[in-house]
Amino acid sequence: MTGFAFSVFSYLACSVLAVFVSRRLGLGSVVGYIAAGVIMGPLLHMTGTGSGYLESLSELGIVMMLFLIGLEIDPRMVWRLRGMLLGLGGSQVTLTIAAVTLAGFALDFPWQQSVLFGCIGALSSTAIVLQTLEERGVLESDGGRAGFAILLFQDLAVIPMLACLPLMATNSHTSAGAHGSNLLSSMPGWLATMTTFGAVGVVVVGGHYLSRPVMRAIARDGLRDIFTAFALLVVVAIALLMSAVGLSPALGAFLGGVVLANSEFKHELQSDIEPFKGLLLGLFFVTIGAKIDLSVLTHNWAFVLAATAALVLIKVAILFPLASLFRLRSSASWLVALGLAQAGEFGFVLLSLGQQIDILDAADASIGVLVITLGMVFTPGLFMILDRIVASLETSRNVSTEVDKPDSGTVIVAGLGRFGQIVNRMLLASGYKPVVLDYRADVVDDLRKFGVRSYFGDAGRSDLLASAGIAKAELLVVAIDDPGRTVEIVQQARAANPRVVIIARAYDRIHHYRLLSAGANHIVRELFGSSVEAAGLALRTLGMHPYEVEKRKNTFVQQDLAGLSRMASLIDDERRVPDNDRFIAGFNDIGRVIQEAMLGRRAQYDEIVSRGWNPPRLDESHTPDQTRQENEKTGAGE
Repeated sequence: MTGFAFSVFSYLACSVLAVFVSRRLGLGSVVGYIAAGVIMGPLLHMTGTGSGYLESLSELGIVMMLFLIGLEIDPRMVWRLRGMLLGLGGSQVTLTIAAVTLAGFALDFPWQQSVLFGCIGALSSTAIVLQTLEERGVLESDGGRAGFAILLFQDLAVIPMLACLPLMATNSHTSAGAHGSNLLSSMPGWLATMTTFGAVGVVVVGGHYLSRPVMRAIARDGLRDIFTAFALLVVVAIALLMSAVGLSPALGAFLGGVVLANSEFKHELQSDIEPFKGLLLGLFFVTIGAKIDLSVLTHNWAFVLAATAALVLIKVAILFPLASLFRLRSSASWLVALGLAQAGEFGFVLLSLGQQIDILDAADASIGVLVITLGMVFTPGLFMILDRIVASLETSRNVSTEVDKPDSGTVIVAGLGRFGQIVNRMLLASGYKPVVLDYRADVVDDLRKFGVRSYFGDAGRSDLLASAGIAKAELLVVAIDDPGRTVEIVQQARAANPRVVIIARAYDRIHHYRLLSAGANHIVRELFGSSVEAAGLALRTLGMHPYEVEKRKNTFVQQDLAGLSRMASLIDDERRVPDNDRFIAGFNDIGRVIQEAMLGRRAQYDEIVSRGWNPPRLDESHTPDQTRQENEKTGAGE
């Protein structure tokens, strides 16, 4: 037990430290786990007694990951993205496999290794790419959606890869035993085939008809811990069954996830399995790093660098023309090409499988791990290159026609998501015709079919705002959901036209203060109004009279807006809000003030509330300065 416990301690300690540093450097968790394995194995030689058990346990992380991917398969989403998914994603995977395989032939690699390298090269890092796209606020753009469709197809393509690669094993014994002991090896061929199909049927039928009643009974009795145990039991049972008949456990887990994707327990399964998947998958990457032979890197560093660069160039050369062929704009095409140019996490899974079936030896697998890891490390650099390219495109004449030149307007709306659509519809219904700017070309095209003056482009660009008429505009509504970008747009618009009235969408209180400093006149917290409405419905459901509910809603809104003004001076940019004692004390004090007001125990309560029943005037706006002035008149700010 001592050796096993020491191995567990070593793995966890190195993982926590390495992943923390890796995330701080922007390299992602996978690189950190691999670095932890390198520290434990090649550097400190800490992989000893007990590491074999941990390695076997870590393979469950792959199984759980495929199970969760199966749970995420939504037929409606797949159908909605079918064009990009099958066309762009399928073409990218097929062409990349062909290109890398031909390169392997040219370098005199065996055909099995060439095909394996092609499969690995066709995949990209889902975790790194999606996280980066989300952080940049471009996940919903044309390029972001195309990248998501490609990544989804790549994840799906892993399933046939895992199923077909064992067929290329260098000997039949290895192929048969690739996934553990095969109970069918002594059976006649026809019986083994029927048993295999029967095992798949058991997964499908059992997942649909047997597991649901059990989960329903467990949920009815409120046995949360047993539900978690049963979820793990389902995954492990599928893996054991698939291994027994010579199939990939990961393939079976994926199939089981797809079967349960429409179950009412889908989200419960996801939340229960996710922590185990993350830990075991991280353990898998640690074991991958521990297998790296640093002497291989020392003697083959030039080849590793050349292979990484070649893979990036091949994928860029394939992705950019394909994205252009699917009518993506140049900036979106470069986003897809450079964003997905690295290899991905599933490449480590395929390398491990390649070793198991004797397609690769330890040295070749180490080189493969180094190439994949180096590509992930280079990903932030690729996005920096993307920024340079996009900046040059925006200033070059060749793409000046790519971004629309909007007509001038007195009202400009930046962003037409769920928030901006409501604003635009109300303006149109009131007789105004705003100029709408959005960076999603499909949204712009759809709006134009309805006669809405919408234009493609980034509202944060000063030249686009100038073309839209910001210098003479009376009103700008910033309705995008990217907090940082919202502040930039407000700053640029205020610099271009000090007189324009700016209404900005705020994410939270802290974003409210940033927008106020940037020059916004009116700031609307995106969930504040709907949350107040929901609270009002809750009070009515609990038996409160509708008139009293409206009074309390109005009081809450007035006092909360007044509190925004009072707390502006408590913001400290150098400290996080949870670490700001003065802000916390002020926030709690405002909470007590609101409670006293809503319970009718504050002076002039009726006078404060009565204003909410009068028709609003144009100059009664929800800005901190005006709210403070009103409070000084009524005594509400005391």
